Amino acid sequence: MTISAAIDSSPVAPGLRGLDLLATAVVVVDRRGHVLVLNPAAELLFEVSSRRTVGLAFSRLFSNGHLIESLLEEALAHAFEQKRTDLVLERPGRDPLPVWTSATVIDPQIGALVFEFREQDKRWRVDREERLIDSAQANRELVRNLAHEIKNPLGGIRGAAQLLQSELDSADLREYTEVIIKEADRLQDLVDRLLAPHRKARVLAEVDIHEVCERVRSLVSAEYPKDLHIRRDYDISIPPLTGDKEQLIQVLLNLVRNAAQAMHGRGRIELRTRVARQITIVKQRWRLALELHVIDNGPGIPEEIRDRIFFPLISGRDGGTGLGLTLAQTFVQQHGGLIECESRPGRTDFRIVLPLR
Repeated sequence: MTISAAIDSSPVAPGLRGLDLLATAVVVVDRRGHVLVLNPAAELLFEVSSRRTVGLAFSRLFSNGHLIESLLEEALAHAFEQKRTDLVLERPGRDPLPVWTSATVIDPQIGALVFEFREQDKRWRVDREERLIDSAQANRELVRNLAHEIKNPLGGIRGAAQLLQSELDSADLREYTEVIIKEADRLQDLVDRLLAPHRKARVLAEVDIHEVCERVRSLVSAEYPKDLHIRRDYDISIPPLTGDKEQLIQVLLNLVRNAAQAMHGRGRIELRTRVARQITIVKQRWRLALELHVIDNGPGIPEEIRDRIFFPLISGRDGGTGLGLTLAQTFVQQHGGLIECESRPGRTDFRIVLPLR
């Protein structure tokens, strides 16, 4: 039975009870986003009671309920009749819930919007994490090997240019050798950045993640003092984690600075910390983990590079080196964690997950 058939065949308003027969989770909301019907499959998926949920705002079930509100706003603005999208719904005290979502506009006399949710298979999530880890490892090895191969001849090129410069009497000719030396230095700096995660041993200690957040917030606020607003939403009950404080500062600084640059220093960035319980990170189960979100209201990551943003030398910004996210992912993975990203125009959310040992 389809959703439309269930609605048409039911005797309530007219007949929303037919949705109870569907195996997929279905929620019907009115124009205010309040729940009219929540079928048994939806009760099971979201772990809520229909009796207690009907009449309440559906978005309030989730800490990122703005995603639901945005779909409703688009529907009321006649932006679509039916829209299919992937969402990761966040519920306090539970693992994020990845779902395939279909939103369908219905007769205003019945409600406003029908949501149909199908949970993304857990195996799919594990496979996605494994692919991310494997590709990151392969990229690190490739970059490290290339950097070593480039480093030695680069030093020879620079040295030869310096010797040649000392033998030249013409100032015009020395300009050319100066170009060679400067470009060699630029490439040397790039190589050093590529090799940075593999050179320096981590200094592990107890780290207060909010001290890291405040350090980064003050640095970026000083760079963009006027039109950039950095909002804090901290869970102060989060215990310290074991990690390298300087590396974690660099991770967060890369993410926040990227967001600020994408918005040209004008917009809103939110730093949000939460505790995740009973969470699996790269096949390992943790009783407690830290979730650190960097959320901005910028233009979003271009769709053509969205799946490759952690690859080296991939950048969506003119003049960008494409190394910031690669290094951030490397540092986080060295801490046993992972960075994931959800992006669309108007909202980009980088989610750092780190185990709390």
